[in-house]
Amino acid sequence: MTAALRYWDGNRYRLLAWCVMPNHVHVVVRLFSGHELGAIVKGWKLHVSKVAKHALGQTGKLWQREYYDHLICDGEELKRAVQYVIENPAKGALKNWPWVWSGDQETDS
Repeated sequence: MTAALRYWDGNRYRLLAWCVMPNHVHVVVRLFSGHELGAIVKGWKLHVSKVAKHALGQTGKLWQREYYDHLICDGEELKRAVQYVIENPAKGALKNWPWVWSGDQETDS
């Protein structure tokens, strides 16, 4: 999943934070002009579906059709969104969760 998130970083969007949870994903991105969130999310889902289904030996639907998006209007709201994403594993009782990233942090994918 993280490779899919990073694939167009710097080209179609700026990746600001992400967290891959056991049953959902949070991502904060700043879209570049000319790119739509729906198309980007579709690309992420297609890539991850192919890889995950192959690894798990599964077929069929992996993702829900919908996704939840939220327009961030100012710097304070952006800070809150990034904080929410990076704190999400702890709120879910996942200690030392490795699949969370923001800003300049380095993490395994």
